[in-house]
Amino acid sequence: MLQDAPSLYHALLMSDIRYDWTTDEILDLLQLPLLDLVYQAQTVHRRYNDPNSIQLATLLSVKTGGCGENCAYCPQSAHYETSVEKQPILPVNQVLESARRAQGLGATRFCMGWAWREIRDGAAFDDMLAMVTGVRSLGMEACVTAGMLTDAQALRLAAAGLTAYNHNLDTSPEFYDQVISTRTYGDRLKTLDCVRRAGITVCCGGIIGMGETNRDRARMLEVLATLTPHPESVPINALVAQAGTPLADQPPIDPIDLVRMCATARILMPNTRVRLSAGRSQLSREAQVLCFMAGANSIFYGDTLLTTPNPERDGDRQLLQDIGARAN
Repeated sequence: MLQDAPSLYHALLMSDIRYDWTTDEILDLLQLPLLDLVYQAQTVHRRYNDPNSIQLATLLSVKTGGCGENCAYCPQSAHYETSVEKQPILPVNQVLESARRAQGLGATRFCMGWAWREIRDGAAFDDMLAMVTGVRSLGMEACVTAGMLTDAQALRLAAAGLTAYNHNLDTSPEFYDQVISTRTYGDRLKTLDCVRRAGITVCCGGIIGMGETNRDRARMLEVLATLTPHPESVPINALVAQAGTPLADQPPIDPIDLVRMCATARILMPNTRVRLSAGRSQLSREAQVLCFMAGANSIFYGDTLLTTPNPERDGDRQLLQDIGARAN
């Protein structure tokens, strides 16, 4: 049963960080009146974070297209005919030049993506390690997303200085097989365990707008919020429907749903960096500000997000300036 806003608010203020959230508790939060939910999230956000600090991260696709997974949202999957064509892996020097350029434009975190089912040892992995080392030598955070990996590979990435490894859960355990069949939910959790054991921080979130229910959204957040420790970074993505994929005809989400997800994630995981990620180009300036008020404190910064559009850098800088936020 939905708790009244004042009692939930009091409980949040009086409690320490929790790792035992239930689906029903999270669903109650998601369904609160929006102004109550944002108020609670903003209160938690101010208690644990600088409310006017927004991290700028840039994401580069190092290996584009030809992925063996059949993720229904992804135009890089080899299972679908989309406008994304398989491209050669970018060389180390080109990636590091992109990192330097991103840093010069204000980004403090450089994320690199490989459209792989899993990392394989060999020259390409050696190049990945060199890219990580190079990005870290610039003084930037380095994040990699490249599918599943082994303990030995995670340890080598840690030794190279990797800050974070991204591996999203995408959705709830119950809805997962409606989206992906080439990899199990358990596979994803095992990858997160490898990352943790290596001492690398975890970047893990999900996507809304794929046809899931509110309970599915709550269940996904429950899985994240019951990990100990919480992921240091949680990207909140809205589906960007891509022609040729099974989800091409999904309607755009209501931006308020994205605000609700950011707010609930902030309440559940107070210290986590909540990243407003894919789908941001579909949001008005006002909707983005609502997400910041709800506790989102990072955006991806650049013209593209792997293969999907992203707001222009100049517009992002102007928005942050207009609301008095500081990029970091």
